[in-house]
Amino acid sequence: MEINVLNLSGKETGAKVQLPESVFGVEPNDHAIYLDVKLFLANQRQGTHKAKQRNEIAGSTRKLHKQKGTGGARAGSIKSPLFNGGGRVFGPQPRDYSFKLNKKLKALARVSALSYKAKDNNILVLEDFNFDAIKTKTYVKMQEDLNVANDKTLLVLANVENNNVYLSSRNLKKTKVINVTELNTYDVLNAGKLILTTGAVKTLEEALAK
Repeated sequence: MEINVLNLSGKETGAKVQLPESVFGVEPNDHAIYLDVKLFLANQRQGTHKAKQRNEIAGSTRKLHKQKGTGGARAGSIKSPLFNGGGRVFGPQPRDYSFKLNKKLKALARVSALSYKAKDNNILVLEDFNFDAIKTKTYVKMQEDLNVANDKTLLVLANVENNNVYLSSRNLKKTKVINVTELNTYDVLNAGKLILTTGAVKTLEEALAK
């Protein structure tokens, strides 16, 4: 798939980049996408939820009344889950929600997500660039020139040290800027428009092409 390279003003530079079929033109695997997104969301969970069980509640362990003859239910101590302030039965405990996926499966999920974006013509390719200063106004103008101001966008940069672009965009809603090494299936699918630099395309080809 061949696509025109744009500059920051949204004009065609005359250059074209070839999006490799092995990365942007595969038959998407929906189950691989599901598993990778599930893994991403699971890894976001802190897992620090905690409710006290009856053995962790502070209080007396004295039996409140005799076992039989009261006309009511049997009751042990005030820490019983039957009473207000008592322990909770099977309450949430701290846990780790992460699980393991094979590298090949995660790679398949990424290329499947990228192929969906290419199939829907939701990919833009920009020439490599950097901002001289941290200015949100500059980033907003770039979005307007690219006609993506009203879309949820994901900009993927190739340069690890391209920090001015990231800092210029972090206050904007519906906008995310990442390095190509941070690309994941969830962010690709969550964005309406995927914006890649030419360097990022080359890196993706080297990392994911078979």
